[in-house]
Amino acid sequence: MLYSCSIQKYIPEEKRLYTGATINLDADSTVQKVSELKTDLENTLRSEPNSKFLGMHLGLYFYYKNQQDNPNFINRWLFKKLGQKPVYQSDVEVYEMQEILRNRLENHGFFYSRVTSSFTEKAKKASLIYSLKVPDPYRMETYQIDSMVAPVYKDILEATKKSPFKKNMRFSLANLKQERQRLDGELKKKGYYNFNGDFLLFEADTNQYKNKKFDLFLKMKAEVPKKATVPYKLQRINVYPDYDLRDTTNTKENRFKNKSYFQDTVFFKPKYLDEFITLKEGEFYNPITSKNTARRLSGIGTYKYVNIQYKELDKALTDSLGGLEANIFLSPLTKRAIRAELQAVTKSNNFAGPKLGLTYSNRNLFKGGETLNIRSNIGYETQISKADNLGLSSLELGLETELIFPRVIAPFSFKEDFFEYSIPKTKTSLGVTYLSRSKLYTLLSGNLFFGYVWNANRYITYEINPVSVNYTRLSNTTDTFKDILQKNPFLQRSFDQQFISGLTFSFTYNEMINANKTHQFFANSTLDVAGNSISLFGKETEVGKPKKFLGLQYAQYAKSDVDFRYHYNFGKNKEQTIATRFFAGFGHAYGNSDVVPFVKQYFSGGPYSVRAFQIRSLGPGTYNENNDPQTNGTFFDKTGNIRLEANMEYRFPLFSFFKGAVFADAGNVWNSVANPAFEDAQGNQTDVFTSNFINELGMGAGVGLRIDVQGFVIRFDLAAPFHDPSFKKGERWNFRVDEPVLNFAIGYSF
Repeated sequence: MLYSCSIQKYIPEEKRLYTGATINLDADSTVQKVSELKTDLENTLRSEPNSKFLGMHLGLYFYYKNQQDNPNFINRWLFKKLGQKPVYQSDVEVYEMQEILRNRLENHGFFYSRVTSSFTEKAKKASLIYSLKVPDPYRMETYQIDSMVAPVYKDILEATKKSPFKKNMRFSLANLKQERQRLDGELKKKGYYNFNGDFLLFEADTNQYKNKKFDLFLKMKAEVPKKATVPYKLQRINVYPDYDLRDTTNTKENRFKNKSYFQDTVFFKPKYLDEFITLKEGEFYNPITSKNTARRLSGIGTYKYVNIQYKELDKALTDSLGGLEANIFLSPLTKRAIRAELQAVTKSNNFAGPKLGLTYSNRNLFKGGETLNIRSNIGYETQISKADNLGLSSLELGLETELIFPRVIAPFSFKEDFFEYSIPKTKTSLGVTYLSRSKLYTLLSGNLFFGYVWNANRYITYEINPVSVNYTRLSNTTDTFKDILQKNPFLQRSFDQQFISGLTFSFTYNEMINANKTHQFFANSTLDVAGNSISLFGKETEVGKPKKFLGLQYAQYAKSDVDFRYHYNFGKNKEQTIATRFFAGFGHAYGNSDVVPFVKQYFSGGPYSVRAFQIRSLGPGTYNENNDPQTNGTFFDKTGNIRLEANMEYRFPLFSFFKGAVFADAGNVWNSVANPAFEDAQGNQTDVFTSNFINELGMGAGVGLRIDVQGFVIRFDLAAPFHDPSFKKGERWNFRVDEPVLNFAIGYSF
C-alpha cells in the first residue's frame, strides 16, 4: 500500500493511470469454445498497462524518479534498464480498439456483432471494460473448386479431398489461411516449384441462404504465371564437395549414380557422399527432400555451410512440365583444429589444483567424412588444509583417441532408404588413464568402445554401444591404502573387478532444441549391462572366489537410470523459464559381483546436482564422515548404487546478456546392500535405502547468475543447505546461509 501511494503521488492531477482492460462476452447459446474465443480477443487488446513485478510498478517508479531534477547515476541507470513511460487513460484509443475487436469477431464468423466500452474511474486510476454481444456464426454448406488450368487443377482437386473443411464448419479466416498453406505445401511436394499459396482465393457466397449459411468456392487468381501451374522435375544434379566462393575456376566433373561431382582432387569420395543426398534425377521437385538432403549433409561434421540452389531450365519448360538443375554447394570446415582447456579444480575433501586438456581434431580423415579426435589431459591436485593429510597429492594423465564414421560400419547392410531422417554414425574410441595418488596407490585404466548414434527424427536420438570394455590395474599400493581397503570390504571388491565388458544403450527425447515452445519436455533413459557374455568363458580359479577371464576378475551388473526435465517458458519473448528435473538411477550387482564397480557408482552434489553440497560429498544416506573415527580425509568420494534427485529453478533476464536464477535442489545416494564401512558409532547402518528415504534427502536453495552470450553460458550458483541428512534427527532442518557453496560451471545444469 505504501509503495502504491509512492507511485500515485507522481501521477499528474489531470491524469489517471491506465490499469488494463477486461472483456465481458455475451455469446449466443449456439456458440462453442467461448473461452478460447475470449482468450483470442484478449490477445488483440492494445494499449497495454505498465507492467508489474511482485505487484509493484518498478519500471514506472524508476521513470518518475528519473524525471526529477538532477537524478543521480543509479536512478539514470535503472531508468535506462527498467524504466517504463506511464500509460494514462487518455492514451487509450477506445474506438479504434472496438473496431479491431469487431473485425476479429468477423474473422471468426460472427458477423453483425455489437461492441461497446466504458471506463471504471478512480482517483488516480482507470480501467476499461469492453462488452461484446456475439450472435450465432455463419456456417459452411458446401465447399467447391472452380475450374482451373491443367495440370494444376487435377492436383488441387486431389489435395482438397483431404481438406479438414466439413459441412456446418464455422466461418474462420484463420482456417482459410491454413487451408491455403496446406494446399501450397501439397502442391510443392508434387513438384510445383513456382507455385505460391497467394495465387489461391476463397470466396464465400450467402446469396442462396437466409439462415446464416454460405457456399465456399476455391478459385485461382487471374494472370497467374504459366510456370506456376506446371510441376518441375530434376533433370540434373551437380555436387561441389569442396566449394570455395572465392575460387571461380572450373573443376573436373565426375559422374556417379546419375549425379555430377565437381572437384579437382578428391576431397570427399562420391561413393560415401552419395548416400547423404536424397535428391534424384528424374524425380519431381520436393522441398521436403531438399531439406532432408541439407540436414543429412550438415550432420556429417565436415561442412560449415550447405547450400542447395535450383536453376530453372527454360528450354525444358512445356505446357505440362518444367525442368530444374540442382546445385549443391558444400563449404568445408577447417580440416585440422586444436583446442585447449584449462580448469581450476577444487573438491570437498580440500584437494585443489590445475587441469589442462588438449584436443586435436582432423575432419574428413579418409575422405569419407570421418572425424579423428585425440584428447589428452594432465591434472595435478594437492590437499591444502587438512593437517593430518597435508602433502597428499594426485597426478592424472589421460590419452583418448576417438574415430567417428558418418555411416554404419557393420557386417550387414541396410536398404538405401532404410534411414529416412539421418544416417547413423559409428563411433570407436580407445583410451588410457594413469592415476598416481601419493602415499596410497597407482591406478592404470583403459577403455574401448564401439557403437552407433542415430537421430531418428528431430527430437529422438538412440545410442548403442555393443562393445564397451574397461580395464583397471591397481599397483604400488601402500600400507595405508591396504589398511583402508581392509576396513572397507565393499571398496576392496570394487577395485578387485579389473575387467568390465558389456553393452550400453541410451534413448533421448529432447524438445529443448525448439526454443519457441511454451512447454518443453526432455527424457533420457540409459541401460548399462556388463559381464553376461564374458561369464560364458569365465573360469573359477579358486573355490568360493569370483571367476576370472584371461586371468582378470570381471564385473557383472545391470544399471539403469532415467532423467526427466520440463521447462515452462513465459513472459515477453518467453524470456522467463520455470525449469524442473527429476533423476532416478539404480545399479544391481549379480553373478560374479556383489558390488557395482566403483567407476560405475552414483554420486550426488556439485554444480550439476544438489548445488548446496560440494561435488561427491552428499551421502550415502545419513553418513557423516565427521562422526566416523575411521576416516582420515583421503581421496574417496561418497558413492552408492541408488540415486534420486529433483531440481526446480526460476530463470529470468536481468539486463543485456546477464540472467538471474532462483533454485532449490534435493537428492542423495544410497546402497541397496549395507556397507559395514558406513556404520555409525552405535553400529547402525547409515547408507542403506529404506522407505524413510524422503527424510534422508539433502536439500538446498540459492541464487544464480548466468552470462549467456548467444547460447554459450557461464554459470555461477551460490547455494546453502537447509536440510542435511548427515546431521542428527532434529538438527537436519537448518538453513545454513553462513555456509554457502559457490558453483562455477559451463552451461545450464538442466
